[in-house]
Amino acid sequence: MKPAIVNSDSDTQVKVVRSFDAPVDSVWKPFTDADLVRQWMLGPPGWSMPVCEMDFRVGGKYENVFCNEADGFKIAMVGHFREIETHSKIVQDEKHLIGDSPDDASQETVVTLTFQETDLGTTVTTLIEYASTTARDEALATGMGAAMEMGYCRIDELLAE
Repeated sequence: MKPAIVNSDSDTQVKVVRSFDAPVDSVWKPFTDADLVRQWMLGPPGWSMPVCEMDFRVGGKYENVFCNEADGFKIAMVGHFREIETHSKIVQDEKHLIGDSPDDASQETVVTLTFQETDLGTTVTTLIEYASTTARDEALATGMGAAMEMGYCRIDELLAE
């Protein structure tokens, strides 16, 4: 597969497009099953995910906590599922909590994932809407595209099993 393509189509959005060599029902599972999320959404080497909880339903909450094993620094992603169309679309709000920051210190984003099956496999498009251009630019500066591609490569491995 080709690596994820990261674009910024507007002042407040980032779009990430990645194709997988598998049917949509197979690609859907790693995004919607907490046991599978734990296997691929790990971040760079040296990080772990001690918390991965997901109530996958409209209104359900999710929480993913990432820990740098060298220094114990933590980053959490928390939110709720707003919309779910099986094998087609997931809309969720999301906050990133850095270290010991309070819950209200992080700006909320809205993340829309769409799944499109073709003869060649399934394309997942992730559209992230930030509160401001500054927030979008800060996210891009973290190397988010490379980190997402690391996870997507792990999904490729899960799909090959």
